[in-house]
Amino acid sequence: MQLSFSTILLFATAALAMPPPKAGLRLVKTSADDAGTWVSEAQKFEQYTAKGIHFADVTDTQDLEMLGAARVAQRSVARRQLAAFPTSPSHQSEVAALTPDLTSTTIEGWLETYTAFYNRYYNGVNGTAAADWLFATVQGVAEANPEITVEQFSHAPTFAQQSIIAKIPGTDAAQVVVISAHLDSVGTTRTGRAPGADDNASGSFTILETLRVLAESGYAPQNTLEFHWYAGEEGGLLGSRGVMRSYAAAGVNVVATLNQDMTGYSTNNVMAVIQDYVNAPLSAFVATVVEEYASIPVVTTVCGYSCSDHASANASGYASSFVFEDYFGDDSPYIHSAADTIATINMDHIMEHAKVTLGFAIESSYF
Repeated sequence: MQLSFSTILLFATAALAMPPPKAGLRLVKTSADDAGTWVSEAQKFEQYTAKGIHFADVTDTQDLEMLGAARVAQRSVARRQLAAFPTSPSHQSEVAALTPDLTSTTIEGWLETYTAFYNRYYNGVNGTAAADWLFATVQGVAEANPEITVEQFSHAPTFAQQSIIAKIPGTDAAQVVVISAHLDSVGTTRTGRAPGADDNASGSFTILETLRVLAESGYAPQNTLEFHWYAGEEGGLLGSRGVMRSYAAAGVNVVATLNQDMTGYSTNNVMAVIQDYVNAPLSAFVATVVEEYASIPVVTTVCGYSCSDHASANASGYASSFVFEDYFGDDSPYIHSAADTIATINMDHIMEHAKVTLGFAIESSYF
């Protein structure tokens, strides 16, 4: 990616403004305009996570927003970001052929195993073990199609839990679509019980079931389809910021992203398309995908700064979208506690999200 003089100047100016690292401390931001506060890991949990305050831990990715700004500044990329996405779905027959293959049975089995881990906290041994189990499970699903690759993305030395990336190569390998969910969980304490059934085993297995159906069908997309499971979301979007920073720095041409975080509980039996920290044209298209492929109403809502991993894609200059289980505030009351168990999960609602994810995967493979 060739940078203009003004973009290089932007990088240099912003680099000088970066606060230097402080040993043993993390730089946390609670808004786009926040300069950040240095806190310990314990303080990060006590002052932000435990109080339900959305935040981004930008310690290792302070240049992410710069990379995103540079990407958007490039004329060709800016045109792509501002261009309208399709106004409605157009590949219904392909989606209809695969939708019957989606099943709740596989998701239920995965949920049973995954929520049995005491917690999936990104900075603990249980979190590492859970992520390793998920990695092996994704590998098993991908074996149905030898073209699919599965790899772990390391966040060492910051923390041991690894993100997971599965790739279905497209005939146009230069363009990438990312479908994501976070794989970690958190409870009322850093070491407490956190089964994380809805937050976010539900989203993790919504997208894994989609991958399973595509893998077993031998689906060959036009754009490369990637499925990401991010580590450390509950620690301030750590995994997604790390992956997206890597992609932005390498000039990976991600044309669209869809995030699934919490898909298994809905007070109003709706599906919500998030409207903040997203790409508006893409999100408008996603709403039509919900209308086309789900059997429940689509609504819109906002969730605030750094509420989930779509914000990392947005910060990177990539077109992001996020589908949520309900209006923000009418979602599961059990998250971030020992009560976020399978007993609270609505499997029918997860299946609605799975249908939408499958529809989006096929539709976006033609962007």
